[in-house]
Amino acid sequence: MNTPSGKPRKVIPIATDGEVVALYEAQKKIYPRSISGFFARWRWAMVVLTQLVFYGLPWLEWGQRQMVLFDLGARRFYIFGLVLYPQDFIYLTGLLIISALSLFLFTAVAGRLWCGFACPQTVYTEIFMWIEHKIEGDRSARLRLDGGAWTFEKIWKKSLKQFTWVVVSVWTGFTFVGYFVPIRELGTELLALQGSWQIFWVLFYGFATYGNAGFLREQVCKYMCPYARFQSAMFDPDTLIVTYDAARGEPRGPRIKTVDHKAKGLGDCIDCTLCVQVCPTGIDIRDGLQYECIGCGLCVDACNTVMDKMHYPRGLIRFSTQNGVAKGWGKAEILRRVLRPRVLIYSAILVALCVGMLASLVVRTPLKVDVVRDRASLSRIVAGGKLENIYRLQIMNATEKPQRYRISAQGLTGLEVASEPEFEIDAAQSRWVVVRLQIPYGSAASGSHTVHFSIAAVDSGERVEEKAVFLVPR
Repeated sequence: MNTPSGKPRKVIPIATDGEVVALYEAQKKIYPRSISGFFARWRWAMVVLTQLVFYGLPWLEWGQRQMVLFDLGARRFYIFGLVLYPQDFIYLTGLLIISALSLFLFTAVAGRLWCGFACPQTVYTEIFMWIEHKIEGDRSARLRLDGGAWTFEKIWKKSLKQFTWVVVSVWTGFTFVGYFVPIRELGTELLALQGSWQIFWVLFYGFATYGNAGFLREQVCKYMCPYARFQSAMFDPDTLIVTYDAARGEPRGPRIKTVDHKAKGLGDCIDCTLCVQVCPTGIDIRDGLQYECIGCGLCVDACNTVMDKMHYPRGLIRFSTQNGVAKGWGKAEILRRVLRPRVLIYSAILVALCVGMLASLVVRTPLKVDVVRDRASLSRIVAGGKLENIYRLQIMNATEKPQRYRISAQGLTGLEVASEPEFEIDAAQSRWVVVRLQIPYGSAASGSHTVHFSIAAVDSGERVEEKAVFLVPR
């Protein structure tokens, strides 16, 4: 039985009822080695950037409210100056489509950049491993600590690490829930041990962060994340991926720096295994492209460090394409292949969607109206010889200040609004309004007739029209 990298996997035979069943060996813990370099710095830059946004955004205010808040209870979503209602769900759909196409585009161009640099699983695993490194030491120290007996040093280091992980996890859960409950109110409720559902979700998300980043780590990327499984469908020979130049590196083997390795028939790879030691998923990139590779580039940094010490050219492990490695292309030739048909198609669709969504937001009217007929009274004759239909209108003010609205209706001869035609709605609030429409009795034939409600903001002039049906009995 082979692993995806081509190496044999150990199996454990178990006898049951005279039959031998082979089970996979239990997964061994990976101890990634710390490394510095171009890609390592980029990874930490993304960690800092993403966490500044995630942890900081809920605390920022826009006017008198939280800048970004998805208020599920009130069914309103506040994003900077926008107030969105469930009727604006189309924008969420558009955002999801744009995100999916962006993922396809970036993957077609440069492989798993999202996984290696910005995925929450990657980011929090990096944070947790940094905490582990600071408390327990580098790779060799952690190996000794885990392999040794339980001493006072081991107990306090393990305890401090777990405590720090729990603090980060709970704060992460608190911040996440703060996007759905005003974070200052949430903090007050939690300190007073109020809000059972809020406490549950803080602990639930904190536990998920603690388990995924502290223990599961690469198992999430290798076995739980579907992206690792279908990424090959988005790769092609011109996709930039982490590659090992086997023609240059093989045959690999240790050597003395002062000896001419070419004369001994050796390639540039000295078989130091640093590329394996720094890999967060524990693979050997020298075995070729593997679905476990998240494209973080740490093996590139490690190999370049070794090449510098050996005074060999950099790039034995590098970001390149399958065509680039096979045909010996330089950077210019590789980059020219970036603008291939599938990339251009993805880019064109993505630009069109972004422009369309932005244009829709710009021209969007900050007023939403739903019309519901009053089923308790479909049609009736009232005083004065009038035929009346009753409707319920939900008016949603999607602006940041109170608005006064006027209701009118058209569509039938003599149609008039018999109820109060004007009313006021507070900022970012909605209100149900009962509207009575009347026509002179006998002025319209029996049956259903289309009428149009017109709801206009008195101050700003914004207007929305909604269609309804006026029933005339036989």
